[in-house]
Amino acid sequence: MKRSKNAVIGVGSIFFTFLAIIWLGMFTSVQSFAQTDSTKLKTTDSANKVNQLKEVQIRKIKITKRQTSSTPLQILSGAELEKLNSLSVADAVRFFSGVQLKDYGGIGGLKTINVRSMGTNHTAVFYDGVQLGNAQNGQVDLGKFSLDNIEEIELYNGQKSSIFQSAKGFAAGSSLYLNSKQPDFSNGRNHKLRASIKGGSFGLIDPSLLWQSKITDHISSSVSAEYKNANGRYKFRSTNGVYDTTAVRRDGDMESMRLEVALNGFMADSSKWKIKVYGYKDEQGLPGAVVNNVWGFSQRQWNEHVFAQAFYEKEIGIYSIMVAAKYSNDHKRYLNPDIVTTDGLLENNYHEQEAYVSLANRFKINNYWDVVLSSDYQLNDLNADLYRFAYPTRNTLLTALATQFHLDKLDVQANLLSTLVDDKVKSGPALKNKNELTPTVMVSWQPFDQKEFRLRSFYKSIFRMPTLIDLYFTFYGNRVIDPEYTKQYDLGFTYIKGYERQALSQISVQTDVYYNRVKNKIVAVPNNSGIWTVQNLGLVDIKGIDVNIQSAWQIGDAFMLNSGISYTYQEAVDADVTSPSYKDQIPYIPWHNVSFLLSGTYKKISLNYSYLYTGERYNQSTNNVYNYVMPWYTHDVAVHYNTKFNKRDIRLTAEVNNLLNQAYEVVTNYPMPGRYYRFSLTYNY
Repeated sequence: MKRSKNAVIGVGSIFFTFLAIIWLGMFTSVQSFAQTDSTKLKTTDSANKVNQLKEVQIRKIKITKRQTSSTPLQILSGAELEKLNSLSVADAVRFFSGVQLKDYGGIGGLKTINVRSMGTNHTAVFYDGVQLGNAQNGQVDLGKFSLDNIEEIELYNGQKSSIFQSAKGFAAGSSLYLNSKQPDFSNGRNHKLRASIKGGSFGLIDPSLLWQSKITDHISSSVSAEYKNANGRYKFRSTNGVYDTTAVRRDGDMESMRLEVALNGFMADSSKWKIKVYGYKDEQGLPGAVVNNVWGFSQRQWNEHVFAQAFYEKEIGIYSIMVAAKYSNDHKRYLNPDIVTTDGLLENNYHEQEAYVSLANRFKINNYWDVVLSSDYQLNDLNADLYRFAYPTRNTLLTALATQFHLDKLDVQANLLSTLVDDKVKSGPALKNKNELTPTVMVSWQPFDQKEFRLRSFYKSIFRMPTLIDLYFTFYGNRVIDPEYTKQYDLGFTYIKGYERQALSQISVQTDVYYNRVKNKIVAVPNNSGIWTVQNLGLVDIKGIDVNIQSAWQIGDAFMLNSGISYTYQEAVDADVTSPSYKDQIPYIPWHNVSFLLSGTYKKISLNYSYLYTGERYNQSTNNVYNYVMPWYTHDVAVHYNTKFNKRDIRLTAEVNNLLNQAYEVVTNYPMPGRYYRFSLTYNY
């Protein structure tokens, strides 16, 4: 059964209009309030006026980064992250427009990001400027990265707008940058301590510690540690249209530990460097699909992840150099007690090692012309105790030549990326060498004298290689797979304006229309014998629009209000004329997505509200009544109280998530929790 597009578009339009009316109504009411409070504003003393001006200047610095970007940029940072009802990076990125988060349920379920319907593998995740690699399956589980040590999250569609970056930065369809908290001793102190403990539903206990120390005037250190334990149990509803059952999810328990140690250096000769060591270890249950009255699952997984990375940057006249290096060691153990083999219970172990080095060179030809040459080398080695495993090793060489012309009102960037991939295996055939050239062109233009409004556009051609598991997993049996090619087109604008000594202190509007075409999509399908095989199938056309509106208000001396609404419309269809699902929406891509954020601060108290809506979609390629997935929505609220104890800052937080106890599934047969709670106490010394 085909869906009624007009009906869905109508519902989505009404819903979006309703939220817009709320936002505009709030705008009108606050303006009225501000007018009646104008006398009080005029009597504000000089010191407060100076502080208000400083706040406006800080906002303008943040605005510049988004406004001048040649590619769409969304940012969550500082206080914004603290206000969100979010435990991990995965919880936070849900509020970005154009993003679908695949969530398999519970605190321990896999959580991956899909940007503009191109697939998880087309999004590169960077931690402090160096990409988090996963050559095994290409997916980075964002649920494993806590927000406790994250200062800022940036999402770029296309790529970062600065050409002075590693070749890796040019090599993905979109990029998610996670920036850790950096030591700041501008207040004259030599040590800082931040201790936090969280608890709540699912038996959650989550203490964390951040210690920052000033070693010398140019060197500082940072230590971040966290322990997390949860039984993962929650009630959920299950129905097949005939019966309706309430059950308890019992297979999402987890225990994890994280430790990060970093040294930061800023030298008098304008150079800077950073060394980081990261360790993560967990044990968790694996939530399974709830079908055929099977409610519990016994599969378990153990992960150990360690990496060390170093970064150095220096400017010498017209020449700048940036060097990065990394080594990572990952081990994954999977146990399925329900399957017994001749050697006992089914158990698989995977061990992946990665070595990476990057060199970027920038030359300032003159005041408006820069040229960058970046080159990266990466080595990945994968071992597994699988029958007749190939033991693959992948060598990847990336070279990017980029140029940028930055005039007063016009910024033009272009780059050409060369990718050379060479696989070696110990048994069986290996993928033939791949050598591709992919271009990108980006333009940002200020058409008027006012700097608040700016147009932007980009074209990017990119591809992704099949992962090592795609090619060499023993039970797939297909090593002739082509890369997945993507072409991206984007046209949009930004309008960001700040105001001084007015109730409305900042407003920003970002809108983009885009078109993506994905060719040779890599999928795993079963053949007639029931054996899974990886193949290149079809063509996908993706058309969409992203809208993002944010505002900040200063009402009197004590009340601050922030609001934001994001809307995404996407039509991502199978464009292969030979496919039985030709012109059908591809699985799990909704036509409509909406997120709404509202936060108010009065003296020591902050109240925050967030709303998420995901429209109807289908869980299979064929759009019929059997594959239909209903829309879902959630309401979250949080209250924060800031006070002092012995002259130290204390923060108390209480959260209620899924306030209306909505029963929903992000992935079919993987039920999400109903209403749940979280509490936290943070101490800053």
